[in-house]
Amino acid sequence: MKGLSSKEMEIVSYLEFEKKYFFKREDIKGFLPSYNQMRHTLHKLIKKGRIISLSRNKYYLVPIKAKSGKWAEDSFMLIDEAMNGKDYFIGGWAAANYWKLSDQVPMRIDVYTTKRQGRKSIMSTSFIFHRTSKKRIEKAVIEKIGEHPFRIMNRAEMKKWMRKRK
Repeated sequence: MKGLSSKEMEIVSYLEFEKKYFFKREDIKGFLPSYNQMRHTLHKLIKKGRIISLSRNKYYLVPIKAKSGKWAEDSFMLIDEAMNGKDYFIGGWAAANYWKLSDQVPMRIDVYTTKRQGRKSIMSTSFIFHRTSKKRIEKAVIEKIGEHPFRIMNRAEMKKWMRKRK
């Protein structure tokens, strides 16, 4: 890979070989002698487009097979990894489309969580975070894309949500 230092190449190769496309800082801690060097290396890999920051401690490795550096991953998997698989659910039009209650393909993904609010763009997908209660999160169900689970509002609640939209 052009433009990668030997240490960066070692880290990327390790992650690719182990198939750790979603990884944490702890996964590469052994490659670098200090915390500051790890932060610097991660920053450089982000600038070079080899990794994408999902949250403060979670990253996504862009696979080597992405020749141009462009890659798309399933939005539901991205948000599950960014939220560490807990305290969230996918709702809104994305959930309605998932349950086939709407033909409308959403341009953004509504994520309901107890932790944060606002907007974030990851891999050209726009996520909008809404604050909600634990009680409402408990109504969500766990579905899977391949072997990867994610949390989404259940079908019955989505039908109620759709009725309010008409």
